[in-house]
Amino acid sequence: MEKIPMTPDGLTRLEEELRNLRAVERPGVIRAIAEAREHGDLSENAEYHAARERQSFIEGRIAELEDIVSRAQVIDPKQFSGDVVRFGATVKLADEDSDDEPTYSIVGAHESDISKGLISVHSPLARALIAKKLGDTVEVRSPSGTRSYEIVDVKYG
Repeated sequence: MEKIPMTPDGLTRLEEELRNLRAVERPGVIRAIAEAREHGDLSENAEYHAARERQSFIEGRIAELEDIVSRAQVIDPKQFSGDVVRFGATVKLADEDSDDEPTYSIVGAHESDISKGLISVHSPLARALIAKKLGDTVEVRSPSGTRSYEIVDVKYG
């Protein structure tokens, strides 16, 4: 069984989502199905079909989260230090083609969110950064072409 790298915060968020689905969403959809059944003919009951579809989604997501959580390999970035980029690092870059200085944290695939600066360890940028150190330059191929970045800062925790 393949382990899934994840930060402690990422695991906590997934466990909270799983608890919410089990304790709130699942019982709520069961009540909605019961109410819809009371309305009579199920073949033309849109509320019933919508509730069943929602139930299917919830059960699928619960199964997916249970699998992810059971295979999670928690890696705490606070245990690392230094100027070499590893999983969990927060890296400040200098785009050599513009004046942009984006900052990204390298996290597990199931916790990535580019709008929050969290990139998957499997992303092209993260793969280019891993094992590089402060001051190194990396080139990353993207749909808009090849971009060059200099690693300006590396932090953990």
